Amino acid sequence: MRDTFVRTLLEIAKKDKNVYIITGDLGFGVLKPFWTELPDQIINAGIAEQNMTSIAAGLAMQGKTVYTYSIGNFPTLRCIEQIRNDCAYHNANVKVVCVGGGFVYGSLGMSHHATEDIAMMRALPDVTVLAPGDLVEAEAATKAIYETPGTCYLRLGRGGEKRIHEKLENFTIGKAIEIQKGEKVAVFSTGAIFDEVNEACEALKSEGIMPTVYTFPTVKPIDKEVILECAKTHKAIVTVEEHNLSGGFGSAVAEVLAEESGEKAKLVRVALDDRYSCIVGSQKYLRKQYSIDAKAIIGKVKENW
Repeated sequence: MRDTFVRTLLEIAKKDKNVYIITGDLGFGVLKPFWTELPDQIINAGIAEQNMTSIAAGLAMQGKTVYTYSIGNFPTLRCIEQIRNDCAYHNANVKVVCVGGGFVYGSLGMSHHATEDIAMMRALPDVTVLAPGDLVEAEAATKAIYETPGTCYLRLGRGGEKRIHEKLENFTIGKAIEIQKGEKVAVFSTGAIFDEVNEACEALKSEGIMPTVYTFPTVKPIDKEVILECAKTHKAIVTVEEHNLSGGFGSAVAEVLAEESGEKAKLVRVALDDRYSCIVGSQKYLRKQYSIDAKAIIGKVKENW
């Protein structure tokens, strides 16, 4: 996803000289095209993410569109005060980009895990929150936040994510994307963990089980229309995210359902069970350890079928 993001942003920045990217002293390999082609539109702020964010806010207040770029939780949790006070409060045109949402940097330990970022960012007023599920969604999301005024958060995977869509037409912030029509159970996913959902659905299909599947590249604003429609037509909704149980994507869906009266689908959330990871390992390994992998999704769908 990061290569797709950089390539897409470079295309945008070539056309708009007011587009800047600020890195927190990383990504030199993937950002090389920027250094080479647009050296005046890229800044290395060093390992100082708070300062990086305040610089971005200052540039934005002078009419620039600024993308901040770092890994894991560093562009969000480390500088949440600067995002809140300098960017969001002023509706500054700053686009916060996390490369490595969830357990992407699993082998580096919990300090590098981004598992509370969605909750933190969606709690900030007027901040748009996106977590694309594949390369096509990542490209569309990069373009969409450029066109969206104010502060945005873009949560990416790292690299090697599977492609869901051949092409994607009419990508709209705030709208979920239907992957397959099914019955009884609806599976909602946000972010790069969609590859686990896809694996689960392929296995379920071989057993004659066909859930409805949607990917939600936007967590805020959430697609209430799709949520409520599925709540009326399905027995259960299973949300899947590579994030803590509290405050994330599943919580956003729960909030929509809680305000709806009448009979509706049961909500089942697949997420990190409100704890920090005390072990290290690959992203795939940690997903399995914390029951947010394809096997866990299959189990939840079958339980509610």
